[in-house]
Amino acid sequence: MDKTLMQDTIQPEPTLVKALNQSEQIKNKVEECAQELALVNTALKEELVEPLSLDEIQDALTKSEEIEDKVQECAEDLHLVNAALAEEITERKKLEQKLVVSQVQEEKNRYLAYHDVTTGLANRALFNDRLAQALAQAERHTRSFAVMFIDLDKFKSINDTYGHGIGDKVLQMVATRLQTCVRDEDTVSRVGGDEFLCLLMEVDEDANVAKIADSMIEKISETCELNDLKLSVKPSIGIAIYPRDGASAEVLLKNADAAMYKAKQDSNGYVFFNLLAATSGRH
Repeated sequence: MDKTLMQDTIQPEPTLVKALNQSEQIKNKVEECAQELALVNTALKEELVEPLSLDEIQDALTKSEEIEDKVQECAEDLHLVNAALAEEITERKKLEQKLVVSQVQEEKNRYLAYHDVTTGLANRALFNDRLAQALAQAERHTRSFAVMFIDLDKFKSINDTYGHGIGDKVLQMVATRLQTCVRDEDTVSRVGGDEFLCLLMEVDEDANVAKIADSMIEKISETCELNDLKLSVKPSIGIAIYPRDGASAEVLLKNADAAMYKAKQDSNGYVFFNLLAATSGRH
């Protein structure tokens, strides 16, 4: 958030302080008028008991007129104070609006820094951060997790034939389908083009990871209906398991990538890195 904007928000404005001082002065003047008017009234009441001289009555009238003038001055001063306060309220509202806009922009910038614009998925930066956290937790608690490298077969032909607008819509569908296959604690990321990464936390057996890979392939392979178009894509998935297939982020990503290329070459759907020489999966 803009530091200047924050300071403007928390520091008292000179206009407000001035209006407060003027208001106090008006209060004191009104109290003086009330006291003076009370004296005049007392004098006039005495007229009812003991008649006053003409000079005394004239003096009471003069004081009453002076009090009237003072009251009028108070009214004018109060009008100025109210105008100043109204202006202050307007300025505060403008400042609050600027603050809201600034906060929204800051949140938007933070979101864009860690998310893919097209799909809304985590981007490479956020995935790397989640992977670093997974490594720290897994090492501390002796747990395993899986890294999946996912590539869409022949996606380039969709972009070339129908344009990037249609291609982006297909990517958005794929992103949604991938997210339905994982848990809240897992992370799905688009890292560029038609490449995705998936981090599966706390996996116990390869068979459980294989089920998730099967589900991904099944859902992604479903027809994408866009207006009058019916398009199909199929993923190739490479899988690396920590710590068996690597103890660092770099090695795990490299090995998952290598397994993905093997799956693409053999059209097997998915391949575990430790079984590169064998055909894996039902697809």
